[in-house]
Amino acid sequence: MRRLLIAFAALFAFSACCTDSSVERSLYVVDCNGGGDFTSVQECFDALPSKPAEWRTVIIREGVYREKVTLDVYKNKVAVIGDGDVRIVWDDHSGKVVDGYEMTTYDCYTLSIQADEVYFCNVTVENDAGRVGQAVAVETRGDRIWIDRCRMLGDQDTFFTKGYVSRVYVTDSYIEGTTDFIFGPSIVVFDRCTIHGKVDSFLTAASTTERNAYGYVFRNCRVTVADGVTKLYLGRPWKSTARTVWLECELPAAIRPEGWHNWNDPARERSSFYAEWRCTGEGADRKGRVAWSHELTDEQAAEYTLDNIYAKKTGSEQFHDEWHPLTDEAWINVSGKN
Repeated sequence: MRRLLIAFAALFAFSACCTDSSVERSLYVVDCNGGGDFTSVQECFDALPSKPAEWRTVIIREGVYREKVTLDVYKNKVAVIGDGDVRIVWDDHSGKVVDGYEMTTYDCYTLSIQADEVYFCNVTVENDAGRVGQAVAVETRGDRIWIDRCRMLGDQDTFFTKGYVSRVYVTDSYIEGTTDFIFGPSIVVFDRCTIHGKVDSFLTAASTTERNAYGYVFRNCRVTVADGVTKLYLGRPWKSTARTVWLECELPAAIRPEGWHNWNDPARERSSFYAEWRCTGEGADRKGRVAWSHELTDEQAAEYTLDNIYAKKTGSEQFHDEWHPLTDEAWINVSGKN
């Protein structure tokens, strides 16, 4: 499947080049061993055209790329596909001093995806700073970002969905961490993902804005835990209007009976929205759940479709277009989905 996907992406890039004479280049290859166009991911990203009319494809060949990587805000319409075991690793963290500057959660990432219309597939991104506080592996800022079959590894604050006007789709991926390791204000759907908790703590810390009807939506995901983990919350509200929903997910016995935490602020119980529907596993029993969480009805759960979640109006006027990553022709072309 991986080879077929890469071949498909290359064919798409070649056909785009042949049908539009104004496109100078559509395919870029990164190889840390020197067999491609570039030896570093950042060097390749810097070479991508700004505000392109057509999609570009970046193939990253197998290897460990120890570098801090930013996909700039203007480098949109790019598919990044890993060929083999591709690992991007860095070790920045909050409190680390670099050239006299003390880092914070907002700049300690390994990979920052700032552009719109980006597809990432089969890439592992890791922050290996260890348990030293906030240490982000992946941050997303752009809109219409699809992360597919990737691994995001870290400890505290692994995945920062940073964009306030941002829709992110995460499919068949693995995310691990310790505390609040999926956090931020974006609208994000997680389909068929594995969420791995490494310590007794909190899985999510959404900060959904009051303008958005949706925040984090987990569908058919599986929560796993490291040995010794017995007290894990599904989430707590980083902002008072946080929204997080788990639908048909498998929850382990390590999930605390109360399920959710108010971040020591009872007022957030009235304004946040936390819900579950038809989850399974020993941690899915709702008898001990906090009274301010919700069990969705079948009719309510039916509203959690990609069309609704990513619609032009999700409680505000902030989005300028509709987005459905599984039916939009451009996304099918770059991902090989059907």
